[in-house]
Amino acid sequence: MQNEDVWLVVPLYDEAAVIADVVGEARSVFPKIVCVDDGSRDASAVRAEQAGAAVVRHPVNLGQGAALQTGFEYALGDPAMRYVVTYDADGQHQIHDVEVMLDRIRRGDVRVVFGSRFLDERTKASALKKFVLRAAVAYTNLTTGTRLTDAHNGLRVLDREVVARLDITQNGMAHASEIVSQIGSMRFGGERVRYAEEPVHILYTDYSRAKGQSLWNAVNILAELIWR
Repeated sequence: MQNEDVWLVVPLYDEAAVIADVVGEARSVFPKIVCVDDGSRDASAVRAEQAGAAVVRHPVNLGQGAALQTGFEYALGDPAMRYVVTYDADGQHQIHDVEVMLDRIRRGDVRVVFGSRFLDERTKASALKKFVLRAAVAYTNLTTGTRLTDAHNGLRVLDREVVARLDITQNGMAHASEIVSQIGSMRFGGERVRYAEEPVHILYTDYSRAKGQSLWNAVNILAELIWR
């Protein structure tokens, strides 16, 4: 079956309204999906499981970084896994973008592909959100030695050896910078990890805006970076 070497890792917290559709659409292309239910107060876990995802549960809310780390450990338990995709539960990511990113990493010259909403004009974010995210990117690039245009995009493709070395300790929104920092410092055979970026479309829906994710995630990222 196609893409049997890929696991989608989906942090899940109170997304019962949309998670079945997100999982159902993704499974039409990627059969292996693990949703890490991070202490949801609704039926998110049940609906994800009914839609065909494997579900791992945190008894309490630990944060997105912790959910990703749990998902990585789960995916590493599959010896057939070669690539992990980090994928949001709220419907903002596009499966076509994942396919393009996987085509890029399968060429074999990079170990990580980061999605970037700033490499084309498809993503319609507010000017304020763009400003806050670009400030966070500038800080991350300065402190990690990487050169990215969108360091806090939740859509990434990582090869198995990179996933095995990641150890996320930042449970909140700053986990994205920690991932970039760890990748920036990784060495394989004495060489830095090679990475690339691909343009992706982040779809800010009425649902995600109603949850406050359109701007406050960006503000939280910047605040946690400064606090850290």
